[in-house]
Amino acid sequence: MIRKDNKGQISVELLLLISIIIIIIIGVSITLNNETELTKAMASARQGATEGSSINGLAIYPKESYDEYIGKNLDSMTHTKSIKIIKIDKKVQDKDALNKTRIQLKIYAHCQDIKTTNEKETAGDRINYNVRKSISTSFNTQNLSNALFNPAYTPHYSFTTANVQWV
Repeated sequence: MIRKDNKGQISVELLLLISIIIIIIIGVSITLNNETELTKAMASARQGATEGSSINGLAIYPKESYDEYIGKNLDSMTHTKSIKIIKIDKKVQDKDALNKTRIQLKIYAHCQDIKTTNEKETAGDRINYNVRKSISTSFNTQNLSNALFNPAYTPHYSFTTANVQWV
């Protein structure tokens, strides 16, 4: 015959099992939260790179930048072109002064119309700026960085960008 526990007491084994399950759930949720943050940041970086390549491709610039490109004889920067983002690599580095994990992003792009080193640097700077701006905007951390969003911050990471690699 099975005896029922009418006194409302829970066995020690059941309490131990429940507490272990709670500890595991908390640990998994912390790990997933950090991975979700990194995934969101990389998606924002991809969006920023696409936006930067589109702006460069359509030759949409502020008047000061346009005049500068004309003055420096950067002809390809003033005409429409097709810039393709090939991939974005991330390199995890050590902690920064704010105890955030530093990550350096490297964007690989291709464009047949951009030929000189100076044109590549100029177009790459615009792409990198839009990558950092997109990350900062996604996490609402624009006020934590300088006007060029360098570095771009998230709650647990700080992102910098290497020069765009043209392939």
